[in-house]
Amino acid sequence: MSQKASILAGLIGAGIQASRTPALHEHEGDAQGLRYLYRLIDLDQLKLNLDALPELLDGAQRLGFTGLNITFPCKQAIIPLLDELSEEARGIGAVNTVVLKDGKRVGHNTDCLGFAEGFRRGLADVKRNRVVQLGAGGAGAAVAHALLSEGVEQLSVYEVDASRAQALVDNLNAHFGNGRALLCEDLPAAMAVADGLVNTTPVGMAKLPGTPLPVELLRAELWVAEIIYFPLETELLRHARSLGCRTLDGGTMAVFQAVKAFELFSGRPADAQRMQAHFRSLD
Repeated sequence: MSQKASILAGLIGAGIQASRTPALHEHEGDAQGLRYLYRLIDLDQLKLNLDALPELLDGAQRLGFTGLNITFPCKQAIIPLLDELSEEARGIGAVNTVVLKDGKRVGHNTDCLGFAEGFRRGLADVKRNRVVQLGAGGAGAAVAHALLSEGVEQLSVYEVDASRAQALVDNLNAHFGNGRALLCEDLPAAMAVADGLVNTTPVGMAKLPGTPLPVELLRAELWVAEIIYFPLETELLRHARSLGCRTLDGGTMAVFQAVKAFELFSGRPADAQRMQAHFRSLD
């Protein structure tokens, strides 16, 4: 083949300037001899909101994009704009990867796999009878599916928007069996009996500093997992570590969702170890 295979990909989301995803994809593309360009489409920087999604998707299709990653706050809003959903994306009700091929837009979810891989690597032997999850958005839906698939017996979902939390709880119970998920209405009470805590809200990101719950609710016996990866050490993780909690940062999820997205865009296997090493070198 005389000409390099070329891929044009992008990330749509809000406040994504610090994202490591472009570097991860482009570095792996270079290593595989691909002409691989990855662009940020930042709603904040473009002064756009969710209403612009149809136009952005149309534009990407016209410009010949191979695919798009989708992040906060677009993972659910994108669904009505797609032609097809993978089985996983349909089950979870959220999309973080869209493949643009043959005039079609096909939505996938690689967050679930990404979080599960991180959990297996970083917290394989933890107790998982009762776990509290903060957030029920697009990433939260994927993480909740991963947690229940990884053997969490009961997941309490806490979310400012109770109707969104209830919708996720209903979805989880339909998939995994009644009683596996429940709406968390009393956070201190749920935390008092929890084995672990997972934050899937954006609170703790560089652009939304702070902690997603009062740190007084943390205790040494808890394990604490984050999906945020900029910064890798959020205020929540810092507090948890100072108490002696076992913790999991968002780095592994970021890498493994990118590994799968790379494979969907390029049609080639990615070298997960190489992508992990590159991710850790980006500090």
